[in-house]
Amino acid sequence: YFKTLADKRKASNHDNWVSAYNYLETFTKGNLKFADLNEKFCNEFKEYLLTTKSNKSSKTTLAQNSAVSYFNKLKATLKQAYKDGYLQSDLNAKIEPVKQAETRRNFLTIEELNSLVKTECNNPLLKRAALFSALTGLRFSDIKNLVWGELEYIEGNGYFIKFKQQKTKGVEMMPISEQAYSLLGEPKEANEKVFEGLIYSAYENKHLAKWIGLAGIEKDITFHCFRHTFATLQLSKGTDIYTVSKMLGHRELKTTQIYAKIIDQTKREAAD
Repeated sequence: YFKTLADKRKASNHDNWVSAYNYLETFTKGNLKFADLNEKFCNEFKEYLLTTKSNKSSKTTLAQNSAVSYFNKLKATLKQAYKDGYLQSDLNAKIEPVKQAETRRNFLTIEELNSLVKTECNNPLLKRAALFSALTGLRFSDIKNLVWGELEYIEGNGYFIKFKQQKTKGVEMMPISEQAYSLLGEPKEANEKVFEGLIYSAYENKHLAKWIGLAGIEKDITFHCFRHTFATLQLSKGTDIYTVSKMLGHRELKTTQIYAKIIDQTKREAAD
């Protein structure tokens, strides 16, 4: 039932559901019936998420906010199962969610970004993808899956990435700058990936860390920080928060507001 709900989701939300499913399957050894569901089981799964190792790296514990997200998928499933008549009581309402952790979202200044442009990286593909994320706000998964057929040039309007809307199935056009487009290289067949060969691994992360270090940047920067960089630079240059929210693909404005707090803090430091 959980897998059926996961399969109905699209894009990065689908990936998140699949990740939650994988942790649930490991925890239950692939054997969980509706009859087994109760508050005790849910709280034990919650504790498991807060203490288990990450599937991405066996050396680190699963991040708290990942545990928040995955446990919320279980809660959403319980809620839907009650609506569909699989559960006789609303178990979801009895279960407390995992508390969200306060996160510090590291981002790059325009000077640091320019420094990275000028610095060699052992993996040029990773460098281009990271800079593309900083100029578009796209997540790693969206960049990895981007194909040439999703890019379009409209005379007088510039370059766009075509996205399918989840609800209406209509095509949404996200504008990107010419500078962002210039990072993509020579166009290929419509079904070919733009960043062919781009992978996420501990080995590639070492290349990323070395590149950032060589540029003289001492912040703890992950690939996702390039998306944060896009958001904070847009807001700092005066783009309104609603536009930034739409470009990031956030479903709720409150998700974007964390970046506004960062900008406010930056202004306070500048004033001081």
